[in-house]
Amino acid sequence: MNIVLGITGGIAAYKAPDIVRRLRERGAEVQIVMTASAEEFVTGTALQAVSGKPIRSNLWDKEAEAAMSHIELARWADVVLIAPATAEVMARIVSGGAPDLLTTICLATEAPIALAPAMNHVMWNNPATQANREVLEERGIHIIGPGIGSQACGEEGAGRMLEPDLIAITVFNLTGGKGEGLLEGRKVVVTAGPTREAIDPVRYITNRSSGKMGYAVATAAAAQGADVVLISGPVSLAEPPGLEVIKVESAMDMHAATHEAIDAAHIFIAAAAVADYRPVAIVEQKIKKKSESMSLELTRCPDILASVADLDAAPFTVGFAAETENLIKHARGKLEKKKLDMIVANRVGRDCGFDRDDNAVTVLWSDGEKSFPTSSKVELAHDVIELVAEHFFAKRGSETQSRLTVISNND
Repeated sequence: MNIVLGITGGIAAYKAPDIVRRLRERGAEVQIVMTASAEEFVTGTALQAVSGKPIRSNLWDKEAEAAMSHIELARWADVVLIAPATAEVMARIVSGGAPDLLTTICLATEAPIALAPAMNHVMWNNPATQANREVLEERGIHIIGPGIGSQACGEEGAGRMLEPDLIAITVFNLTGGKGEGLLEGRKVVVTAGPTREAIDPVRYITNRSSGKMGYAVATAAAAQGADVVLISGPVSLAEPPGLEVIKVESAMDMHAATHEAIDAAHIFIAAAAVADYRPVAIVEQKIKKKSESMSLELTRCPDILASVADLDAAPFTVGFAAETENLIKHARGKLEKKKLDMIVANRVGRDCGFDRDDNAVTVLWSDGEKSFPTSSKVELAHDVIELVAEHFFAKRGSETQSRLTVISNND
């Protein structure tokens, strides 16, 4: 796939090299076109290094325009992607303005155009920006995101550019191409996030899982060519584009959804932090504060890990162990007790694991282990998926109907 990547003047431009890398990993040729403002945030030297092509930026480059550069690129592109896309460039495209090379290409191309917005949440929610978004979508331009979360200004809200992986997946799906990947043609079912076990209509039992690791694993599997179904507990994350997302609430809901989807799946990644216990009975009305103490009777939730591992068609199982102490000891014990093929161990606590964008893990199997130092959960998800695929194919590569099952019980 030939992709023109337009970079505009937003702080999220620092993610552009990673976007280029994700696109090229999937076999794309990437030609970068920068606006003058983008050059204030990221250097052309760095972008040329990752793209392998000279950077285009000047509509008045006499040498390039002698060959009608804007027409050449407009015809060359299979997709024009602008990431980050500022409120300004959205407005220019809506008005049909073409004061620079990037917007001129947008007017001259017949290829699909995709914008990944990135701006302050107040700017994104401004009626003018939302009106421009509606016009762009009506004209068939694809809007990727934005996500919700912390922003460079220190505030929270919608307007954060989606992660490079999600952007890359969406771009490839625009033309029906997925690129090359280790899991090409495989169906992967992923569970992610926490579950909520109701006490009464307004209260529930839950845990600190944000779902970030599970969503990252689902995205990494899709980046390797898999068809992914994501079964998600309640999270405040943007849905990864290009994936089928099934929303659930409780452990019972997740158990049912998993077994409904698992039958045709080659891979099962249960990255959800499923509650171990739930109230025996759900009170129909809000419980009133009447005494100094109260008792709550709990019962075990279904063990999704065990139920999948016990299926007749023995799956390749990889567990996740979230521990606050004796990490490797507890993880290896779980590996052996549950008869898993691999297990991914990570320490959790107030200062690590949950509610963060980074993590560190150690992957163990019967006769070996490999540690990955602290890095983003997105990067770790790629590392884990690649390692799991390597061991799966080494062990079961000749089984044409085999299934790879990746099991996790933590964020």
